Amino acid sequence: MQVNPQPELPTANDSDTRRRLKRVARQLFAERGIRDVTVREIAREAGQRNQGAVAYHFGTKEALLTELLIDGAAQIEARRRIFLDAVEARGTPVSVRDAVAAIVIPSAEFSDEDAEYGAHFNRFLLQLSAVDSQFVDRTLEGRWNEGYQRCLTHLRKLMPDCPPRVQSRRFLFLGNYISSLLAQREAKMVDGLRHPTWRARETLDDIVLTAAALVEAR
Repeated sequence: MQVNPQPELPTANDSDTRRRLKRVARQLFAERGIRDVTVREIAREAGQRNQGAVAYHFGTKEALLTELLIDGAAQIEARRRIFLDAVEARGTPVSVRDAVAAIVIPSAEFSDEDAEYGAHFNRFLLQLSAVDSQFVDRTLEGRWNEGYQRCLTHLRKLMPDCPPRVQSRRFLFLGNYISSLLAQREAKMVDGLRHPTWRARETLDDIVLTAAALVEAR
């Protein structure tokens, strides 16, 4: 199987202080929203005596948000490219479920397996998209969402009878449905004993199945 080289990940050069600030910021944004968290609060919760620590390391709150977004998106992009390469290398037609799984599984596994950058990312992304989805789109366009666009290209080919405006509407529904469920799953995974359903692999399979139904509906 030929695998595309992974993109250079922006997290590689993080200092300990930057990592701590970003870890705290990601969690606060995920749990409380983007607007309700201040840079001073992030610095304080990260154990920084200097209340201007965020400004020193990142410049602005928007720059911090950009870096947090790219950190997670780059990791998911690398996983998604590998997933898609494997699916496309089978030599059989890509199905709707294959394309949807390539959207769902890399994001879910990143959240499950990367305690440093992934544990709060799906909730952070949902919060940020709710505040400014155009900011998210502009930031990720091109390098950091190529795999996602490959998924949509496959889906478009599988929807030949759907006018472009219907396809766009379905993709909007699809993105919101998946983002909301993955964010809820991520929140529940910290309490696995009380919420075993969210930890089960069958739950991810059901997310893929029901999300695919949004595309396949006639």
